Amino acid sequence: MDGAPSPASPAGLSAYVAVSQLLGLTLLAATGAWLGRYRGGVAWQGQLQFNVHPLCMVLGMVFLQGDALLVYRVFRTEAKRSTKMLHALLHGLALVIALVGIVAVFESHRAKGIPDMYSLHSWCGMVAFVLYLVQWLLGCGFFLAPGASFSLRSRYKPQHIFFGIALFALSIATCLLGITEMLLFNIRDSYSLFVSEGVLANTLGLLLVAFGLVVGYVLTRDDWKRPPLAEELALSMDFKTLTEGESPGGSQ
Repeated sequence: MDGAPSPASPAGLSAYVAVSQLLGLTLLAATGAWLGRYRGGVAWQGQLQFNVHPLCMVLGMVFLQGDALLVYRVFRTEAKRSTKMLHALLHGLALVIALVGIVAVFESHRAKGIPDMYSLHSWCGMVAFVLYLVQWLLGCGFFLAPGASFSLRSRYKPQHIFFGIALFALSIATCLLGITEMLLFNIRDSYSLFVSEGVLANTLGLLLVAFGLVVGYVLTRDDWKRPPLAEELALSMDFKTLTEGESPGGSQ
């Protein structure tokens, strides 16, 4: 025995996390079913290259981004630096997958002679991706790379948390716009007749909203925040002393 027992997971947290993962896997399956059954499947070359775009965006900018945000709620007793690394790794993987999706849609448009960046969906998508990249770079710079002072990290942390949740919401909203745009391009004349493709795509939209709501609820429950471990408090005080030139017991 080398200390107090690890704090137990709060009541209800595990159930909500499990529901979020079930919803996430279901929305990925629904995306694959839509693209496979009604849009011909996915391929990097040829007419099916465009379909890489929605698949990558749902996987990267929604599912993986949501899981990256949940890391601090799920891994409550792991070392803080390990949790930070996993958080950054999942966000980085989401960025790479999203970039593949962006390249796919630009190449597909060029091959078909379709103009780029004219729709609200494309504007929101590019804003979300660029801000997401900036958010990731700033997060790595402030919280993983050495050099940022304790006070600077403390001042930036609320902004980092806010924009993390805001970009997640923007990503889901952009996916909803993209779903609607695809349906209007492909089944404009039959969409209002409740054809099976439209119903499946609408269901995918509801799954995206549900996933976002469950993840958002977990993130905004104050009593479900990750509690600092005793050794983390000591390390934090030592880091503040080193970077701010204060003694742990000194005046503010």
